[in-house]
This record gives sequence, structure tokens and C-alpha cells, in this order.
Amino acid sequence: MSPTKKAAAKKAPAAELPTIAFASPAKWASWLEANHASSRGLWLKLAKKGSGIESVTYAEALDVALAWGWIDGQKNAFDDTAWLQKFTPRGAKSVWSKINCEKVEALIAAGRMKPSGMAVVELAKKDGRWDAAYVSQSKATMPEDLARALAANAKAAAFFATLNAANRYAILWRVHTAKKAETRARRIEQFVEMLARHESLNA
Repeated sequence: MSPTKKAAAKKAPAAELPTIAFASPAKWASWLEANHASSRGLWLKLAKKGSGIESVTYAEALDVALAWGWIDGQKNAFDDTAWLQKFTPRGAKSVWSKINCEKVEALIAAGRMKPSGMAVVELAKKDGRWDAAYVSQSKATMPEDLARALAANAKAAAFFATLNAANRYAILWRVHTAKKAETRARRIEQFVEMLARHESLNA
């Protein structure tokens, strides 16, 4: 596929992605085997617990997706029996989470990774995204440089202390994912100024 076509595919509205249900991890894997290199993605319909519908689970679906070099994204409601989870090929600049790195390592140990999945892993290791993987919200900690900046601004520190977990993590994540030292420093400065004004990212 040409770069132009790739760009066009990426810009296509998410609503154009098909909605598909799979009764088992094996059927989801079979679909990816046939479509992982050509599809822009899909909305995977996952049955809710108690629905009585045979369905691959989210955890199973994520493992299969990672094995083929795909990743989960947005979650949407569907109806009383199912919900939708978006899955797409992992982009060349896509950031990695620590938990997905751990899942991939387990898949490698189990011999479940596919060549396409290993290709995106090797690329991430080569360009530094693997080592820069971010931690989940439940394990996120305050980086020392942000802590020092907050300590120097009482108003910002006081407002930061009032934020809920999601708002705090939004700041920590953006600091952690800055690729350059100057970008990280600039973000910290901007966040401290924002907090001093009693503003948050998810206001």
C-alpha cells in the first residue's frame, strides 16, 4: 500500500470500521491471520457477563491482538448484551504501556507471538518506545522533577492535591511520555502554571 493510501486509511472515520463478534479466541485469531496486514481495524463486539452469548473475552482478545501486532483503543457501548472495543494495527509511533510489554513477554515465552507482532516489538525496542513504556494509573508515581516544580509553587501543589486519580494520571502520563528533556521540562512548567490557575486537563 502506498504512503498516500496509508494516510487516507488512517484518516477514515472510525464509524466506517466494521463491527464483528467472535465466539472464541481461535476465531478472532483466524480473522487476524487473514486480515492483520490489510485491515484498518474493527469494533470487536464483546458479550457482557450473564448475557449467555458465546464470546471471546476482552483479556483473550487483547492477547491475540498483541500477538499479531494490533492494539486496543476506544471502548463504546452497544446494547444490553454486548459492548464494543476498538482494535487496530499498532502504529509505528504508538506508545507502549508497561502492562502490555509484560503481556507480550508472556506471549513470547509461551511461543504465541506472530512475526507481525514481533516486528512491532522489535521496532519499539529499536527506537526506545519499549524502554519508555508508561505505567498504569494504579502504579503511577510522582516523578522527582515534577515534585520539585510543585514544591516551588504552593498554589499549584495545593490544587494538584485536590485532583482525582484520573486528572493526576493525565498529568503524570504526559510528563512521562515526553520524548525530549526540553519537552518534558516545558510540559512540567505548563502544568504547574495551569494548576496554579486551578485548572486541570480533564476539566
